Amino acid sequence: MATETLSPSALLKKSHARVTPQREAILGFLMGTDSHPTADDIYHHLGSRFPNMSIATVYNNLRTLTGLGLIQELSYGDSSSHFDFVETAHYHAICQVCGKIFDMYYPGLNEIDTITENATDFAVTSHRIEVYGICKDCQKKRSEKKAE
Repeated sequence: MATETLSPSALLKKSHARVTPQREAILGFLMGTDSHPTADDIYHHLGSRFPNMSIATVYNNLRTLTGLGLIQELSYGDSSSHFDFVETAHYHAICQVCGKIFDMYYPGLNEIDTITENATDFAVTSHRIEVYGICKDCQKKRSEKKAE
């Protein structure tokens, strides 16, 4: 059975959130990209459509969308947070050279909450799994440098 992808406006209405042009545009941008942008990336991408929009507006809307559970904030230490539309539960693989974030799907990991609760009597509220390594492009660049 295929799942129907709702429009940004419909998702906001379903979440009982106020629909504003900026909020709809931010959510729409995140729904249409797999690049895991930062707030600055979103601000620059939407700047021509909303020349009077401030970076504070972007941050406030990201906070609202995160609170609604429509997007996920990915923070990695001191670097800027990245944002991801949460349509299907997934995990992330992060390149330690360039910082690019890749979506990773593995259905077996969805059972981790139940296994943890059964093994520890812990009431799991959420979990996050990240895999670190070197992406294909960075591996290629490293091997080209070695060949020189």
